[in-house]
Amino acid sequence: MRTLFLLLFTIVFSVSYGQVSPLSGLYLAKEFSKDQALYKAKQYVMTEIINTDSDVTKFELDPLAAANSGELTSLVYRCDEQGLGGLVLGFFGDRWNENGVFYQAYAFRNLKESEAFAVLQRIETIMDEQSKYIGSDSNTNNVVFKFDDMTFLMYEDGSTKIRVFWNGFDAEWEESAFNRTRRRFARKIDG
Repeated sequence: MRTLFLLLFTIVFSVSYGQVSPLSGLYLAKEFSKDQALYKAKQYVMTEIINTDSDVTKFELDPLAAANSGELTSLVYRCDEQGLGGLVLGFFGDRWNENGVFYQAYAFRNLKESEAFAVLQRIETIMDEQSKYIGSDSNTNNVVFKFDDMTFLMYEDGSTKIRVFWNGFDAEWEESAFNRTRRRFARKIDG
């Protein structure tokens, strides 16, 4: 009984007071869900994109798709009063500061409506045009291109993978999550 109590106490203490949870990567692998991205992105859209100088400003923000890795979430926004709309990419990842302390960082990249359509179309076009090359040697053949301050790397590993490099983040965007984003974004903006 005493051994069981000591073991339980040690586990609870290490999970509660450690700088890095020993469970991270196991049960909490997809820590940044669409719900969390939506919660954090509301402040970003409110402070960085729309003008809130008027008495009341209405805007819509809807999460479209989250990558299975939890590193990238896409959200669509609209503010009809100000004629604004676009795509917000939420990047999430682990960081270490200069003291070696581990923390989880996030940042958002705004793509105005025309930019969003342009980058989604560019990714889709390159995926189609380069599918034969990428698929001919799995995980060996790569295609890279830049769009503004973002770099995209595509390769095949069971399915087409898209890695997005921006502002120190390296996020994996699976083909299925990309396709959901593309379809839902077009539907939300057009509808």
